[in-house]
Amino acid sequence: MLTLVMKPHFTRHLGDMMRDTLLLAPAGLFYLAYIAGLVYLDSAPALHDAAPERAALQRAIIGAMAYGTYEFTSMSIMRNWSWTMVVTDTTWGAVLTGFSAWAGVMIMMRLQG
Repeated sequence: MLTLVMKPHFTRHLGDMMRDTLLLAPAGLFYLAYIAGLVYLDSAPALHDAAPERAALQRAIIGAMAYGTYEFTSMSIMRNWSWTMVVTDTTWGAVLTGFSAWAGVMIMMRLQG
């Protein structure tokens, strides 16, 4: 998603403000912390209650909030930020986060049962 969708979309709007190559370490650090927090806050309780759909919904909301925080803040302080960038990235955050929660809980339920 970062290289195939977001980078071309952001490059179209931000031009030379974009790096030529992605720095994967900062993104990796964010996602590791993000996943650890979500497992602790949401997936473990949803697994305990055997409620993968609840995990998906709650994480989708958290995903929209996390990605939206970045997008709406960036739009408020940076030139050339577009509503399509906000909508695309915030939607991606909600879908990715919700689906991964659902899939993780489903996999763990199958392994346990």
